[in-house]
Amino acid sequence: MIKKHNLFRILKFFKNALLVSLFSMSVCADAIDYELASVDMKLIKVSKHVYYVQGQAGVATDNEGFISNASVIITSEGIVIVDSLGSPSLAELLLKKIKEVSAQPVVKVIVTHYHADHIYGLQVFKDLGAKIIAPAGYLDYLDAPSAKNRLEERRISLFPWVNQDTRLVGADQVIAENTSFTLGDVRFDLNYLGSAHSDGDLSVLIKPDNVLVSGDLIFEGRVPFTGGADTKHWLLLLQKLQHMRLAALIPGHGAAAKNPDKAIALTRNYLNKVRSVMIAAVDDLTSFDEAFDAADWSEFEKLPAYKAAHRKNAYGVFLSVEQELLNQD
Repeated sequence: MIKKHNLFRILKFFKNALLVSLFSMSVCADAIDYELASVDMKLIKVSKHVYYVQGQAGVATDNEGFISNASVIITSEGIVIVDSLGSPSLAELLLKKIKEVSAQPVVKVIVTHYHADHIYGLQVFKDLGAKIIAPAGYLDYLDAPSAKNRLEERRISLFPWVNQDTRLVGADQVIAENTSFTLGDVRFDLNYLGSAHSDGDLSVLIKPDNVLVSGDLIFEGRVPFTGGADTKHWLLLLQKLQHMRLAALIPGHGAAAKNPDKAIALTRNYLNKVRSVMIAAVDDLTSFDEAFDAADWSEFEKLPAYKAAHRKNAYGVFLSVEQELLNQD
């Protein structure tokens, strides 16, 4: 027997699927106008040149998909954006907010990593002529069937803000090692981090403001999403961040922080806890279910996205730890 709440979800799914179908038949492919996002988006000033917008803590389809952050750096020769949010509609709203504080054009968009909540807005800026910069490894995401499947799912779960005109956008410049560039009076240090949270990650240090945009190396205010992450390498990168002196740090999710050590605490503690439980399970030949159910997760269970992400995270770490140990043999 189908429970009421499950029946409601099924009906909602088919309703959205029907709406997507009707919408795609009623518009021309070359003349799509996105419905503007209705979320509360505020452009927050962090330093002389740096602003950001903060997504609401939650799972991917909450808050019209506005769950991640985007940073805006205004220079005398144009604007650089770091991450483009989770829909073209959100990117259009971000652009509207930017125009309230600057008439400069957006000339570059730096992508810290290729995950849906950070890249679906890219086409808005690409169509305006902005150069897209991404870390090596991004093609591992774009070329995977899961990327196309994810987009199809979001065309339903985030309709009408993600629709049939939403497309995956690649990079004009690929970063495979630490590099930097200067635009106007601002220097951008792009730190290539390799595979940590995703198939390819980078962070951006903005000077002279001394503000670091970390991408999803850091989650504030919600359970991190680990997916197929290399959590061992991820923790090593967080350890290095502990020793950086910064004016501010803007994470991929959550509020900007003046104290980077404090900002990384949640992500570091979560990864350490999950890894320690799963390493012990693999060493003791304990099944995943037994180890997971016996562990004390109370430190994290009240955080947003805990129910949606935590068990999946732990199972992914369990599998990766097994592989780590096999590679050591």
